[in-house]
Amino acid sequence: MKLTKILSFSLLSALLAAPAVPAFAGSKKTDLQDRIDAAKIVMDQIMAASDRSIPSDILEKATCVGVVPGMIKGAFIFGGQYGQGVVTCRTGHGWSAPVFIRMAGGSFGFQIGGQSTDLVLIAVNENGFQDLLKSKFKIGGDASAAAGPIGREGQAATDWKMNAELLTYSRAKGLFAGIDLDGTSVSQNAEDTEVYYGQPQDFRNVLRGNVPVPGGAVNFVRTIAHYFMKAKEQK
Repeated sequence: MKLTKILSFSLLSALLAAPAVPAFAGSKKTDLQDRIDAAKIVMDQIMAASDRSIPSDILEKATCVGVVPGMIKGAFIFGGQYGQGVVTCRTGHGWSAPVFIRMAGGSFGFQIGGQSTDLVLIAVNENGFQDLLKSKFKIGGDASAAAGPIGREGQAATDWKMNAELLTYSRAKGLFAGIDLDGTSVSQNAEDTEVYYGQPQDFRNVLRGNVPVPGGAVNFVRTIAHYFMKAKEQK
């Protein structure tokens, strides 16, 4: 039993510490561009499955969209997950330039295994937008969240309209579905944002549309805007 605890602690420590090294050491701009490009691909692939994608009535109400490509999840008794992604928010003149975020969480229980999962966060009202302006918040604690409905389920589901600030989704092994991320923390990655823009940037200033979209992020922002406009046209 003692050996099991040691192995569990070691695995969790390795899982959480390994991805965190680049955050402190400083990511390269090319790595950050790859992250933005991967986020665009995730959205395109998810929305291509029309009957199992994010419903149009949810996208039409979205105030912000966050994409975390390849979030790492692993477990051996203890579980942990860590990922990095990008967020863009709706402004009065389109969608904002992106900022970088980190997500991390842990769990305890009888579990073993590991996988890479794509995550999507949808802020569906002003409160959800304000959550993403915070330096750090916890899903299910500081911010009310719900596993997002997909496809036709979005038309029938009403709980998210009344209670949720954020809707959460995951895609693993090609399957896309809503996911419960209660207890997962979301924090601003100021270091990566500074590297990408070449200077410090205030998240509020960027997400409110006061910073021009960098050339490398145009395709990602246009992709989010495209699905948002398509959802409005379907109303």
